[in-house]
Amino acid sequence: MIALINPNIVMQKDDLFGTGIPYLPVELAYVAASLRAKKIPFKLIDSFGLNPKQVTRQDSQFVQGLNTAQVISEIPPDTSHVVVYCGLVVTFRRITGIISAVKAMFPKATVICIENTQQVTAFSVKEASPALFVAGADIIMIGDPELRIIDVVSGKPLKNIKGLIFKNKGKIAGTKVEDIFLKDVDKLPFPAWDLFPLRNYWKLGYSHAPLTSGKYIPLLTSRGCPFGCRFCVIPATNMRRWTGRSAKNVVDEMEHWIKTFGVSEFHIEDLNPTIRKERMVEISNEILKRNLKVSFKFGAGTKIETLDEQTIDWLAKAGLTYLSCSPESGSPKVLKAMDKPFNHQRALELLKRLNKNRVTTQACFVLGYLNETDEDRKLTQKYIKELVKAGVDEVALFIMTPIPGTYTFDKVEKNYDNYSQLTFSPKWRADYRKLSSFRVRTYMKFLLWKMRYHPLKLFKQFLNFLTGRFNTKMEMTAFRWLKVNVFSRL
Repeated sequence: MIALINPNIVMQKDDLFGTGIPYLPVELAYVAASLRAKKIPFKLIDSFGLNPKQVTRQDSQFVQGLNTAQVISEIPPDTSHVVVYCGLVVTFRRITGIISAVKAMFPKATVICIENTQQVTAFSVKEASPALFVAGADIIMIGDPELRIIDVVSGKPLKNIKGLIFKNKGKIAGTKVEDIFLKDVDKLPFPAWDLFPLRNYWKLGYSHAPLTSGKYIPLLTSRGCPFGCRFCVIPATNMRRWTGRSAKNVVDEMEHWIKTFGVSEFHIEDLNPTIRKERMVEISNEILKRNLKVSFKFGAGTKIETLDEQTIDWLAKAGLTYLSCSPESGSPKVLKAMDKPFNHQRALELLKRLNKNRVTTQACFVLGYLNETDEDRKLTQKYIKELVKAGVDEVALFIMTPIPGTYTFDKVEKNYDNYSQLTFSPKWRADYRKLSSFRVRTYMKFLLWKMRYHPLKLFKQFLNFLTGRFNTKMEMTAFRWLKVNVFSRL
């Protein structure tokens, strides 16, 4: 028997900027589907989804879902392998705590850590491997896990499986890091969402992308990102590779979930879905050809300049209602230091086209990058004002944190105690108060600019917050924070 564990969702106290988001674990759902296709018996344990209303405090964090004892009680007695999904860096203490408890109760079971390669809020398991081994992990798997996990649990010699770090006779060994990424994702079975407590996620009333209809399914239409942004963990976890699924395969999955769950809202969680604009047109045409009445949202961000006006028109016609993009900074100097190519003027033109098509838009920024100055931050404020004029609906301002695996990881003074403190509100940073103050002032200016240039949009956002039908993450974030705080007092 194999146990698959999805750790809890963790929210940092007084943080509204990136923790506490109930990400559905897409890669773990693919792993479950792959095991099922091979008729390998397993049990899925969703530590968050089984009881999201149970909230406990751990220092300055709220932990949602089952406690450690409850997680352990869900593991079948005959379990030979326990697969722990290393989903988010903020959950790191929960991940290591679960691993240690598993080893204490099931000392003969092999604990396997699999990597979340498709989220910027994740971490490199290779970089974090010393701490994972100390906690009790036996095998750490780098890269896409869906096929190699079959080899591991089936007893294939570890030395013959690529991309592993493992314990061998008291020492740490490793295999070649090659062929660890899927070349044809179309060949995988669709994620096993039928095994997850989806209704518990839906009942929350909030998600990562803005939740409008109440029910949704996340999609990965592609994997990886070819860019090398130095503040981001993705160059380490994907090695600058990008692989897209075919339009037919993507829309086949949409149609499958429409028939299975009656879902019409899809949250696209790709790191960079629009790398090939031709593929976006193909997906749009496939949706329209089948006459599917769907809405879909690019919730995790995309490189907006890879689109053009015609592609935006096709996407909007097919059902695109929300798009997040990431300028990161208004300063060309900071962008160069980040190794982040971005065309400020072209992005404004495309945001105007999205606004014309009534697609809600978000622009994300990173504050406090290495050697960033007050002048650089003023340029960011100036660009945000231009974005508001162009019609952007919301902005997100994240304070840079050195995620394990990023270029910046060893270039920021380590005033934190554990990886779970590496959030977008890193209070341990010496300049946190200054950056936080700038962030708050910029949000205030954003609201004033929006009131000046698009007052009706601001009024609609207030109504959306009251009705719980969200068009932006800003509306939903306040709702989520209030709800978690209520849960914690029950």
